[in-house]
Amino acid sequence: MKRLLSLAVLGLGLAAPAFADLALATSKNCMSCHAVDRKVLGPAFKDVAAKYKGNAGAVDMLAAKIIKGGSGVWGPLAMPANTQVSEADAKKLAAWVLLAR
Repeated sequence: MKRLLSLAVLGLGLAAPAFADLALATSKNCMSCHAVDRKVLGPAFKDVAAKYKGNAGAVDMLAAKIIKGGSGVWGPLAMPANTQVSEADAKKLAAWVLLAR
């Protein structure tokens, strides 16, 4: 029984990052320009996660970009500022994006 529970928890853990804050990302309109696994207008979240893997300051940097916008990192199309997103939500979204697979 313990082993079965461990396997179930492991299985849920592998799927969790893909859905952990999809509702928040959708409510903040992130999914209008991004997807977890493919480029839309902006980069796929899994590509963002790969680019910043191991970067200790990535959550804060990405949270700032979510709020203030940015350009030049992923091509000529600028990411607009999202001033309606709180700093706490931006950090939560950034941490979630960095877990994308």
